[in-house]
Amino acid sequence: MTTTPAAPTRTAEQQWAGMPTIVDGRDYVESLRGRGTRLFLNGRLLSEPADHPMIQPSINAMRATYDLAEDEPDLALAHSPYVDGPVNRFLHVTTSSADLVAKHRMQRRLGQRTGTCFQRCVGLDAVSTLHSVTFDLDAEHGTDYHDRFTTFLTRLQRHNLVLAGGMTDPKGDRSLPPHAQANPEVFLRVVRRDDSGVWVRGAKAHMTGGWNSHWIVVMPTMHLTEADADCAVVGAVPVTAPGITFVYGRQASDGRSLEPGTLDQGNARFGGQEVLVHFDDVFIPHEHVFMDGEVDMARTLVQRFTRYHRSSYMCKTGLGDVLVGAAAEVADANGVPGASHINDKLVEMTHLNETIWSSGIASATEAESLPSGAVVNDTMLTNVAKHNVTRFPYEIARLAQDIAGGLMVTMPSEADLRSPEIGDLVERLLVGRDGVTTEDRMRIMRLIETMTIGRNAVGYLTESLHGAGSPQAQRIEIRRAMDVDAVRAYARTLAGIPSRSVPGLAGSGRVGSGQAGRGEAAGGDTGSDRPDE
Repeated sequence: MTTTPAAPTRTAEQQWAGMPTIVDGRDYVESLRGRGTRLFLNGRLLSEPADHPMIQPSINAMRATYDLAEDEPDLALAHSPYVDGPVNRFLHVTTSSADLVAKHRMQRRLGQRTGTCFQRCVGLDAVSTLHSVTFDLDAEHGTDYHDRFTTFLTRLQRHNLVLAGGMTDPKGDRSLPPHAQANPEVFLRVVRRDDSGVWVRGAKAHMTGGWNSHWIVVMPTMHLTEADADCAVVGAVPVTAPGITFVYGRQASDGRSLEPGTLDQGNARFGGQEVLVHFDDVFIPHEHVFMDGEVDMARTLVQRFTRYHRSSYMCKTGLGDVLVGAAAEVADANGVPGASHINDKLVEMTHLNETIWSSGIASATEAESLPSGAVVNDTMLTNVAKHNVTRFPYEIARLAQDIAGGLMVTMPSEADLRSPEIGDLVERLLVGRDGVTTEDRMRIMRLIETMTIGRNAVGYLTESLHGAGSPQAQRIEIRRAMDVDAVRAYARTLAGIPSRSVPGLAGSGRVGSGQAGRGEAAGGDTGSDRPDE
């Protein structure tokens, strides 16, 4: 424990005093300028990150969450009892199955509009998670966390701001708990407390949309014991808080945004963002602390968050829609839209995409009500949905590459196409079917490239694999939620076999909709409580 903070403190009122109120997407973009944040990209401190061409696509993708609220308010807005009016659905507490279904429809729509990660789902899922967890904390410990959180949420809704979620710690040596790490900074922890609040030190890794947001809510990343009580902290801090350093993450082919032209970027307008965030004795005022040392609730928070966030990967079906469309478009440009094997591959891509969607929607329909009034996706079905997401986008991407052909990764650059000396040659040699320009053919191939191996493959493939927990995490939760004893009983009854038990088989969960085991799973720490964003 340190005795003095390295960074100055600001009261909750002082933190809110400088916050903008966002009306539309234009306001959002302007709110990111002149903030004086400490953001490094390629080893350089950026004076105005909002104007950097490598960062602008991620700003545009986040802006799309505001633009959708204007264009399709029935989808992107929800009524909030805290402000007694409509709020952006990304700031809304889900209180019914219909809310969850609408959330997933919004996520799919934004995936269709951006073709990438729009960066607000971690904060979105933190809102409903903390609504219920703070309620349960108060009931268990006699705290006032729920009032603090709903007061914070009310102000967040009134200002219409972006909340980022800081869940994933770097973790260091993953065989060791936080208190045994050689470098304690690989887990965010409280280093000082007094009557005004707490100071935290450490880091959060690959935080989605971390710099593009207005507030960050930090949360524990895994099940904790009393030895690691200082890591059981939940609190909200402004992105501009003294002591925060951001290091921008690289993405494949992101340097193309620094080149002239847009063709080689594939999706020049929209992109994702991940940042490594270091907290150097950052102060969190008492009013913005929503958990402090209650290790018994850390597992509940993580498991509940994953139930929301794993189902949030329904956004990938929107990206899948784009990729199916791109594959159909490139088949037409190549002159083979009617080929039977092409149509069969498009059918398979669609089948896989809709399989993801169906399991996610099922998880919302079979939602569980929580004591706070929030509802959360069904445990079994949300893990099945996320497990589908870890697999199917890779096959969809493979089929899109198959349809596109090798030219997708070997064709010359836009500079060659525009060249006075060889441009005409490139134009003639790369032409496809009559009626489709060479440039259009190249553009659709670049879109497939960027979604499957380029910049936006981060949001479609790798994020699908590791976000909200890697595949084994879902398999562990599925096993926990299984009820093998129940299904064995069905089989024994029909076969006329007497009842008996088999040691080692899973048997404490649920089978089918409406059965037992829909809530937080029991059991020891297996690594599934580590939801990588």
